Amino acid sequence: MISLSVTGLTKKYNRKTVFEDVQFGHNSGILGISGSNGSGKSTLMKCLAGLLRPNSGTIEWKLNGDLLSQTELKDHIGYAAPYISLYEELTVLENLEFLSEVSQQHLNEADIQQLLSKTETDSLKNKFYKSLSTGQQQRVKLASSLIRDPEVLFWDEPGSNLDSSGHALVQRLLQEQKEKGCLIFLASNDPDEIALCDEVLELSI
Repeated sequence: MISLSVTGLTKKYNRKTVFEDVQFGHNSGILGISGSNGSGKSTLMKCLAGLLRPNSGTIEWKLNGDLLSQTELKDHIGYAAPYISLYEELTVLENLEFLSEVSQQHLNEADIQQLLSKTETDSLKNKFYKSLSTGQQQRVKLASSLIRDPEVLFWDEPGSNLDSSGHALVQRLLQEQKEKGCLIFLASNDPDEIALCDEVLELSI
């Protein structure tokens, strides 16, 4: 079981303070990170995942009571966000196969097919990523975040560019991951997505 404890977290860019003295804990279910554009939702997610270094404060991850380093944490997480893209010159299938190898998951053909089915992207597998619509690309991003079968899942605006069936897919996948015991962080300013969360951390500008 993975848990997170955050105390006194502050992030600044030059003279601009993005957020200050943020503190919370999370050890089960879905934590929503809410706030208007510019409130620091994405920045906080990046700090939690080890993609950005905060100016001050502590981020403490534990696995079954033992401290996890940021390097160790990376083996346990999945991440999907508008600012993280896949390889345009590869097909959907080639992207997932490549990500499977670099993350040392070594998924077989059946595993990848299951991932495609789960995210309703079967019909896209032989298409180049760059040829997909933004909504189709978003579905593939969600698929890529699940390659590790993660214990911690970061989804930043998962409903971006999705139609109603895509939003239903997000809801279903979140519920599935939650039932598996995955620790989920969901950054969004969409009230329908925030309503799916067990707890909500509100950031303000």
